[in-house]
Amino acid sequence: MLNGKPNKRALIEGKAALIVIDIQKSTFAPIPDDKRSIAHMPDYADRMARTKIAINRAREVGIPVIFIQEIHRADLVDMGRETDGDEDIHCLDSNPLTALAEDELGIRPDDYKIQKRRYSAFYGTDLEILLRGLKVDTLLLTGGLTDVCVHYTFVDGHQGDYFCRVIEDCVAGSSLAAHQASVKAMEYLQHGAIRSLDEVLTAMDGKAAA
Repeated sequence: MLNGKPNKRALIEGKAALIVIDIQKSTFAPIPDDKRSIAHMPDYADRMARTKIAINRAREVGIPVIFIQEIHRADLVDMGRETDGDEDIHCLDSNPLTALAEDELGIRPDDYKIQKRRYSAFYGTDLEILLRGLKVDTLLLTGGLTDVCVHYTFVDGHQGDYFCRVIEDCVAGSSLAAHQASVKAMEYLQHGAIRSLDEVLTAMDGKAAA
C-alpha cells in the first residue's frame, strides 16, 4: 500500500515480455570504474549477470525476451545531447564492447534485438510495433542504468499504457543514490512496479501454470 491506496494490479497483467536493457560486453569488461565513460554503482555487473536467471525462466514459460542495445555511429552524428551531462562518449559502433553480452546472457541468434540511439527503448525504434505484434501488456524491465535508460523506457511504457515492472535485483544505476531515487520515482507512477527477482519468477511460473 502506498499513500493509502492498495495496489490492485497483478504483477503480470495479460501477456508479459522481458525487456533486457543495455547489458552489453562493456558491462563485464575489466575496466576500472574511474575509466568508464558512464559511472556505475557498486555490484553493477553482478546485478546485470543476475538477469540471466530471469531470461532462462522466461524462455521456459514462453515469455518473449527482447534485448535492447544502445549504439551510436563512430562519427558521433547521432550522439545528440547525451554528452551534455555527466556521461562521456559511449556505445560507439566501432567499439567491440558495444556488442550485446551474448555469452554472459545466453543470447540466441533468433532472439529479438532492438538497437536504440537514445535512452528510451521506445524512442526512434520499432519496439512498439514488436510489442503490439506479440500482444504484450506487461513489461518486465531489467538492465541499466536504473536512472537513465531503464527509467526513461519505463516512463514511455507507462505513457503507452503498459503495465511496467522493474526487477530491482536486476537493475543498477550510475550511483546507489541515483538508483534509489529512480526506483522511488517509478513506483510513484505505478504502485507495485518495483519487484524482486523471486517475485517475478513466481509470477512467471503462475502464468505458465494458468
